[in-house]
Amino acid sequence: MALRPIDNALPTTPERPKKQAKLSIPIQTQKKPSDFGVNEEKKASPLPPPPPPADASVDYVSSEKLKPFEDPESKIQGLVEGLESKDWVKVCESLNDVRRFSLHHSTALLPILEKVMLILVKAMNNPRSALCKTSIMAASDIFNAFGEKLLDFTDSGAFDRLLLQLLLKASQDKKFVCEEADKSLKSMVNTIAPLPLLNKLSGYVNHGNLRVRAKAAVSISNSVFQNGCG
Repeated sequence: MALRPIDNALPTTPERPKKQAKLSIPIQTQKKPSDFGVNEEKKASPLPPPPPPADASVDYVSSEKLKPFEDPESKIQGLVEGLESKDWVKVCESLNDVRRFSLHHSTALLPILEKVMLILVKAMNNPRSALCKTSIMAASDIFNAFGEKLLDFTDSGAFDRLLLQLLLKASQDKKFVCEEADKSLKSMVNTIAPLPLLNKLSGYVNHGNLRVRAKAAVSISNSVFQNGCG
């Protein structure tokens, strides 16, 4: 009897079909009309700020060209309000009005002069060069008009603050501001007696800023020479 191969004798089992990997397809849901623009607004980058407006041109008027007011009594009523305006061009115009009052109507300006001086100090600290220079020019006209009367404002320290700002502005790098501050300091020296002025200036010869020390020393020297106290 012939023997059959063992492989043929075993029953064969059919091969199971291989399982195919299932693919998951995301279901897209339609956005509601109210959903549109919400995420887009969050993702959108903020718009750059608008460019600052260009500075309007400001004319620097010499003292000789400033005319008196036709009605100074009514003009003085709104002077402080104009100086405290948020519109810097309006402030410049009001600073020139201060100069006109100093030159032609000093009696009308005197009752509010102390407050005006404090506003001048604030204007000198403004980053706009036009405001800074115009306020320094106003200080020069105030020195020429009132002289030693400015030393009477001791309660607010208006004169001391004004003097410090002029020394600082005369010490900075902006040439046209520095030159204007030097002119104002010379007006101060020419209109205030040496002894009271030296008492004011002596406090700045030891100032932390070396340039301020130098400017104070120059003003002291000019005061002594101008008034023949050498």
